[in-house]
Amino acid sequence: MYILKVKGKAKIPDYIQIRDDNFVLVAYFRADRPLKNIEKFGFEGKEEALEALIKELPFGKPQKLEL
Repeated sequence: MYILKVKGKAKIPDYIQIRDDNFVLVAYFRADRPLKNIEKFGFEGKEEALEALIKELPFGKPQKLEL
C-alpha cells in the first residue's frame, strides 16, 4: 500500500490518500482528522504511528505504507 499527502488550496483542506499496490484509491480522508473513522480503513491499533507518519509526510510524494 502507498500513502500520499495532497495539498489543499484556499478553503479546501489537505487530504491523505491511501492506495493499494496497483495504485487504486482505498482510502481518502482529511489530513487534520486522520483518526476519525480509522477502523473502517483497517488501521485500528496503529493510530499513533499513522498520525506521526502523516505529520512528516511531504506533499505530492507517494511513499510505501508500512505500519
